[in-house]
Amino acid sequence: MELKEIGEFGFIERFAPDFKALLSGEVLGIGDDCAVLPMDETSDLLVTTDMLIEDIHFLKDKISAWQLGYKSVAVNLSDIAAMGGTPLGTFLSIAVPPGIDVEYLDEFMKGYHDISEKYATPLYGGDTTKSVKHLAINVCAIGKCPKGKAKLRRNAQSGDLICVTGNLGDSAGGLQAMLNKMETSADIEHLLRRHHLPEPQIKEGQVLLNFSGVHAMMDISDGIASDLVHILKASNKTARIDLEKLPLSEPLKRICATQNWSPDELAVGGGEDYELLFTVASEQLDELQNIFSKQTGKMVHIIGEIKLGEPEIQWHKNGQKVVLSKAGFNHFQE
Repeated sequence: MELKEIGEFGFIERFAPDFKALLSGEVLGIGDDCAVLPMDETSDLLVTTDMLIEDIHFLKDKISAWQLGYKSVAVNLSDIAAMGGTPLGTFLSIAVPPGIDVEYLDEFMKGYHDISEKYATPLYGGDTTKSVKHLAINVCAIGKCPKGKAKLRRNAQSGDLICVTGNLGDSAGGLQAMLNKMETSADIEHLLRRHHLPEPQIKEGQVLLNFSGVHAMMDISDGIASDLVHILKASNKTARIDLEKLPLSEPLKRICATQNWSPDELAVGGGEDYELLFTVASEQLDELQNIFSKQTGKMVHIIGEIKLGEPEIQWHKNGQKVVLSKAGFNHFQE
């Protein structure tokens, strides 16, 4: 059996139970966006790590060194945001192949520094080594949240509304535009910016952390077709998603119309949006909208509902059941 047959999470499921048996009662390990460890009497420590590999996660000739440095931190801080946490710092390990000059690495570290400064997240250390062929970047981020309050994937309740914090599909649209070598325009630049420079939803996550009606939460890295299933499996629930409710940007809709792309498939399966995906008690939605708007200047977008049943997604559009070809990003699918 090859890894592509079971994918990243099928592989994780093969060994996770054995390691969970080694955890103490206060520690949360494999299965959420971050590990949660006791820190002190008032806080828990959040720890996450993410790897970016040249030609798998990024095309070196399509993204600037500064953008790559920025994105390397952003995707990790997004995991901290997904738990409702406050970032504290990062560690960087980087494997550098022959042919990359010091000036490129200087620009990479400038981007890394700029987002670190923006979120008051120091670089504490790491490791540098040689790579045979490809540039490989691994970042470990640490953060904190109030003790016992981290938002987890396993707490979705039947009747909860499924929500996201922002537009979906822009990053996937930017990737498609890049791969198809499309001529630049304001719309294309918007999509490329969303792909190269995701913004971790730190403030949004903290607002959601402090709202008791929010039950389950994670960030959107592989697309909701994949990511929502993690919430459903952890919570033992099913979901209905109404595709007409997906928040889509005007640039994405215009480009999809001219290129005959499916915006729905990009939005649910493209990944790398790094918005937050969460469930909230339906009777508390209006209260949440009011608080969220006042504190972030944004609105949450309702895209579906949690129900009792097997952990799967039922897709609907304008009241009719539909089938989508996109199932979310799989690292090992050819």
